[in-house]
Amino acid sequence: MKAPLRIALAGLGTVGAEVARQIILEQETLATQAGRAITIAAVCARDPAKDRGVDLSTVAWADKPDDLVMRPGVDVVVELMGGADGAALNLARAALTAGKPLITANKAMLAAHWGELFDLSGRYHAPLMFEASVCGGIPIIKVLREGLAGNRITRIEGILNGTCNYILTTMDATGRAFDDVLKEAQDKGYAEADPTLDVDGWDAAHKLTILAKLAFDARITTDAISVSGIRSITPESLKKARASGMTIRLIGRAEKNASGLALSVAAVHLPLDHPLAAVGGAMNAVSIKAEPVDICTLIGPGAGAGPTASSVLSDIVDIARRV
Repeated sequence: MKAPLRIALAGLGTVGAEVARQIILEQETLATQAGRAITIAAVCARDPAKDRGVDLSTVAWADKPDDLVMRPGVDVVVELMGGADGAALNLARAALTAGKPLITANKAMLAAHWGELFDLSGRYHAPLMFEASVCGGIPIIKVLREGLAGNRITRIEGILNGTCNYILTTMDATGRAFDDVLKEAQDKGYAEADPTLDVDGWDAAHKLTILAKLAFDARITTDAISVSGIRSITPESLKKARASGMTIRLIGRAEKNASGLALSVAAVHLPLDHPLAAVGGAMNAVSIKAEPVDICTLIGPGAGAGPTASSVLSDIVDIARRV
């Protein structure tokens, strides 16, 4: 068996702590999948003393994220801090420049700095993995990069934000107002204290940017997407839609047409027999139209510690098998 793959983990929030917990508690399972042991060599987080529900007492701590890159014994860097710029971007640049594989869930950073990061990845032969950046537990990145690599994609549309889907489907089922359901989503941990990125459509726009780059053109930027959110949706809007055999979902869509590529994130009316119309709660779904496969739809949990950690771990196992 190969030598253990040694991970440096930056960020021990909800997702980072779950990734660490899985690596420590599921060592045998991961080793079987990866063909080698996977260990945590070092971590970095704002508060080393915080109780994260996992014993990290034997793991080395770095004072700054950048320090993880050159720490002896680190094979792979996992960035789970978030933020398009700042510490996350500095760490990503440092890891790739050092020739070390980078795994990230950071959709905002990828959407903003895609060209630079992939240039560094290619120049220094450092894999850049980002399955967890879009739709949590749905393996949509690998489907686009690998499973549908031989297809000509003409449309991607999806429910890319679980917070908005929870709000809309709860409003639809109960007749309650937006503000009331948003508060419930925050209490359940589906929505942040500041829900702007979610409910105004920008979280979905960052994810759509990544999907469109993979499917159509790496030069696409978030600025090219027409973005609107769900604040204007009322119980009356949903009731009226139901009366006409429709429902409302926040949909991210990238579609080739006669004029080029149309990109949008908006609350749209869907017929009740549409593949995305029945997707409820905090679930995500992506429907891909391509030739020769026709239509392929993936549905699964889109956010939270478990689903996102699952995608991070899939990238870790992928790297463990390759390097």
